[in-house]
Amino acid sequence: MTDESNPSSRVSRRQFLRWAGATAVAGALAASGLDLLHPLGTEAAFRSVRRLSDAPPTQFDREVASLCEMCVWRCGLRAKVKDERIYKLEGNPFHPHSRGMLCPRGQAGIATAYDPDRLKYPLIRSGPRGSGKWRRLSWNEALDYVAAQMLAIKNQYGAEAMIFSTTHNLVQTQFENMLHAFGTPNYGTQRSLCYNSMITANLMTFGLEEPGRDYSQARYIIYTGRNVLDSISNSESQDAMSAIARGAKVVVLEPRFTKTAAKATEWLPIKPGTDLAFHLALIQVIIEQELYDADFVQEYTVGFAALREATQSYTPEWAAGKCEIPAETIRRIAIEFAQAAPQAFAHPNWRTSNFLNSFQTERAIACLNALVGSWGRPGSLQPVGGEEGAGLGSIPQPAYPRTAAARLDGVPWKYPLVPLKLGVFQELRDNIITGQPYQPHGWFVYRQNPAQSLPDRTKTAEAMSKLDFIVTIDVSMNDTAWFSDVVLPEASYLERYDPLAVVDGTVFIRQPAIAPLYESKPGLWIFKELGQRLGLGDYFQYKDEEDYLRQQLAPLDITLEELKAKGHYRLPTSAAEGDKAFVFNTPTGKIELASQTLANSGFSAVPVWEEPVSNAPGAFFLLSGKVAQHTQCATHNNKLLHERMPSNPLWLNTVPAAERGIRDGDEVWVESPAGKVKTVAYVTEKIRPDCVFMTFGFGHVSKALVTSYGQGISDSSLHLSFTDPVSGSQALSQTFVTVTKA
Repeated sequence: MTDESNPSSRVSRRQFLRWAGATAVAGALAASGLDLLHPLGTEAAFRSVRRLSDAPPTQFDREVASLCEMCVWRCGLRAKVKDERIYKLEGNPFHPHSRGMLCPRGQAGIATAYDPDRLKYPLIRSGPRGSGKWRRLSWNEALDYVAAQMLAIKNQYGAEAMIFSTTHNLVQTQFENMLHAFGTPNYGTQRSLCYNSMITANLMTFGLEEPGRDYSQARYIIYTGRNVLDSISNSESQDAMSAIARGAKVVVLEPRFTKTAAKATEWLPIKPGTDLAFHLALIQVIIEQELYDADFVQEYTVGFAALREATQSYTPEWAAGKCEIPAETIRRIAIEFAQAAPQAFAHPNWRTSNFLNSFQTERAIACLNALVGSWGRPGSLQPVGGEEGAGLGSIPQPAYPRTAAARLDGVPWKYPLVPLKLGVFQELRDNIITGQPYQPHGWFVYRQNPAQSLPDRTKTAEAMSKLDFIVTIDVSMNDTAWFSDVVLPEASYLERYDPLAVVDGTVFIRQPAIAPLYESKPGLWIFKELGQRLGLGDYFQYKDEEDYLRQQLAPLDITLEELKAKGHYRLPTSAAEGDKAFVFNTPTGKIELASQTLANSGFSAVPVWEEPVSNAPGAFFLLSGKVAQHTQCATHNNKLLHERMPSNPLWLNTVPAAERGIRDGDEVWVESPAGKVKTVAYVTEKIRPDCVFMTFGFGHVSKALVTSYGQGISDSSLHLSFTDPVSGSQALSQTFVTVTKA
């Protein structure tokens, strides 16, 4: 066993910087320890699996209905299997997220299951963190050791000294059982890096997290920083394309010419951070010209007078000077949008401009939709809700112990309006470094990669170096696993059961298409076994994964065997009760154009202008975003997806490129206060001259990821941390960089 108390066994900030810089050199793959990870150094353990390039058969032994997990959208799929080998994945036509179609990531899921670099056995490090030296353990040894380390931290420092973090998944219930039963309040999610501002704004306005969108009769759609055609939302991408084909007008506010902008009616290359000014001006025009839905506003909203007074000076002429969109364009769009309503909506997006004022932008968008009555009607926003387990049976468990310790991420003592389940991930990381309000000592990471996803990765490395113990559960040896102390291999989503999912009133099953490869185990099994060793067995009262699902199905008129065969089950519905007036889960029971909750917390009750930071001469806004070929930081070692997008060049406008003597394909240095990286320039007119862009998720430092190691650069090496005081959202685009020819 390694000596976890020895500081020399932890990775230092200097070491992490050196290894991160080494990602530009792919020849370092022969580092010590890789012989254990690649069967290990050979393809011996992989020979039982036929190559992905083999021609697939024309007949299959069986077709297995399940759920994809190449992203969190979880589309329905059908896996075609022959001789215990998956050859093809197709969309399940009965699932509302896929409708018979899978995106490129979903179709490439086979390459994740059969990735020769995937984790195969429980491992414990046998050298300093990040050295790549590992020793293989049995599952009993690994779980005993992890439990012993966690209990030692709890007994010496309190349960709050253990941090738990994950990316949302179907095993969420058991993950949360573990952390709540263990007694820690410290829970980190990816949401503050993604859509905290949107969720918090919608809660303050509508009383729900995210309104649905009905595209069926939509005539006018405004997207603000939302590249829906490159997003993970398969079904919404289909809906958007159908609406465009039907003739709906689509306006895209985005500094970069994205795939969505290419299909839009109108692309507005707005200045970063000024989306708020644009939407405030739309509100001003609609109110001033009395284009709002007066009946809807009267019956279903509160605070109209306050909103009118607060926005009367936000004219299109004022906004034009902020966002660099002509005043006549802003005024025209406001009129067109109101005239198309209620078959119109301004999309709630996920991040908008990604600035500190993004919460105010999201509030303005919510109020804009309310003004024109875009709610609960065909072609408008929809009052959706419900949990994934709605209508299912529950697994018995005792009450959780009370937790008195303050949360490390500042919720709610610093961020009173941020929902507890969202948290503020970057603040949690920063407070590990400061040791305030207390010093944590352990980190339990499940299906997440904070070493890659959090901004300013050197700070993440510093935080990890201050911890005595880190355990990661995942399918692959990602960057966080590479710097962990113990790594536990989870079976891929094609090899395991997960708790059932309910989508649009229908139960769907994730079930194994093949048996788990190597010694990987399902998450339900891992949590139960570890829970028992932690003395928390009463929170995991199921014999195995199938017993868990049978308990969920107990109230329903279907057996597990029937559900496995069919793949889905429609929940019973009650008789229609007739039309009801809209009810909103807000303090007033109405849409709150002016929010007393915000006012009571010291923030503006209505959306108001907040001036964003601007770039200095010669500096660029650093933008980042998604592509259809990859999912965040998770898919870059997938060989099929890697072939289609192996790296992430830096988008740079032709004008500043010419000024710097940079041509397309040239190597360039990109530098921010957080770091400096070398990459390749993609010189194009499809981005504003004051911006650069890179796709995130590249630049892995884990040498166990043979396919993706040394490929591209990580935006986390450049991005700084800025946190919105209202929603806790991370403002990634407020980082500025310089670009010079290498």
